[in-house]
Amino acid sequence: MKTGDMVVNAREYMELAVATMKNSVTETRTDKCSPLVGAVIVLPDGRIEKACRGELSEGDHAEYTLLERKLAKENLTGAILFATLEPCAPGARSKTKISCAERIVNRRISKVWIGTEDPDPLVDSKGIRYLEEHGVDVELFDRDLQEAIRHANTGFIKGAEERAIKYDDKVFPDTTSDLEKPLLTALLDDLNTGEIEAFIDMTPELKFNYGSEEFINVFTQLKYLASVDGNIHPTGLGILLFGKYPQIFYPNAVIRAIVRTADGDEDIVTFSGSIPKQATDSHEWFKKVIGKRIDRSSALRENIYKYPTNVVRESINNALAHRSYDIEGASIHLEICEESIIIRSPGGPAWPIKMERMEKLDAPYMSKNPKITFVFEKLGLSESRGLGFTTIRSLPDVYKLPLPVVSFDEPYLIFAFSRAYGNGNGNGNGNGAGGQMYALTKSEAKGYDYVRLNSPFSRKAYEENMEVSEKTAGRHIARFIELGLVRSVGSGVKTFYEIM
Repeated sequence: MKTGDMVVNAREYMELAVATMKNSVTETRTDKCSPLVGAVIVLPDGRIEKACRGELSEGDHAEYTLLERKLAKENLTGAILFATLEPCAPGARSKTKISCAERIVNRRISKVWIGTEDPDPLVDSKGIRYLEEHGVDVELFDRDLQEAIRHANTGFIKGAEERAIKYDDKVFPDTTSDLEKPLLTALLDDLNTGEIEAFIDMTPELKFNYGSEEFINVFTQLKYLASVDGNIHPTGLGILLFGKYPQIFYPNAVIRAIVRTADGDEDIVTFSGSIPKQATDSHEWFKKVIGKRIDRSSALRENIYKYPTNVVRESINNALAHRSYDIEGASIHLEICEESIIIRSPGGPAWPIKMERMEKLDAPYMSKNPKITFVFEKLGLSESRGLGFTTIRSLPDVYKLPLPVVSFDEPYLIFAFSRAYGNGNGNGNGNGAGGQMYALTKSEAKGYDYVRLNSPFSRKAYEENMEVSEKTAGRHIARFIELGLVRSVGSGVKTFYEIM
């Protein structure tokens, strides 16, 4: 990573921030669990400074300790900050205290790497948004480090999520999404009582009945309902998640699916209703149309689907949870062909994730619609944070199937899954997303999947892991370079290769 004239090994400083986080001093307060937070800053001259929460005084935020107590007299213009937790946003602290996000902007820090978002309802991605709105470049830690941070902060995260659904008359900051605004033409009668009750039943933190005062209060705090002039209206989120007929308000909030057979027949179906219902209905439909084969490799015969249904399920559910619902005329498209399965989802990656990380299948976790994700998790439609990518990355090892090609073709984020290695013919005459993939032979395609998951890599590592000869490894790598998939770094014995 290069910022100005300063070259930074981002992973090294992410790891240092996580190590620093573990030295945080636990606070004596009993009303809530305080987080463990580590912060590392790389100054333009290459010097490094670090701090953890409570290091110099109980309760002091790591960023405050670092910027205002350790580096108060330093010029931090152009510096790069690594923080394991999203910096607190304006309004998250008392009126007399400046938020960490404001301090970062005031000190003219150019870029901030953030470990994980803060689920506290007073922050809840607003710190990240404030930074980007004020010209600070934001990126997220690698997924494995995100998981380590969340694991170390289990108590804090659990408490923050409970505060987000515990009504206590506290006024939280304004909405961050148009979906959180009330639909003035919608009424409570437009919501599906059964679907709401199922959600309440599967959410232990919710101990009330549909229609009660507490239900109104909590669903208002969750931004599924809103009060306008004393009247209760569903918000866009409420209608999408629990509406009887959401398509009255969001006509394109549907999944349009098509199956194309080898003989040219087509079967077209549209899934509508609430988005949890679309998730369930589309999954059951996919299992029917994808077909099965009988596995006789063991004493007990087993029906095996002709493509792993959990991969498609997670991909569709992620599309429903993370798509953009404000793009006019754009729906989710699911296309099933003999050779491929393609999912098109409206909108780019969840901000601030960069498209190049999506293409490399190493994108960190960030929810574009966290309140939709919350309901999906409670209903069992999303097993855990980021499981979709974990499942997808398992395709070569677990299922002996190729990794998908990820691309963006305005306005769609596209996942193109090949149903078998060898759909490419080695001469580049294929079609579909990621055209250069069709220029690979079957063995080259398998090798490129290894490259995508293990970049950077050496020729020797490629040779050993792919179990090919030195000559074959060299030929494959040369082909990747020719197609612009991989580039060479260094020279001689120190040469290694990385994905473009």
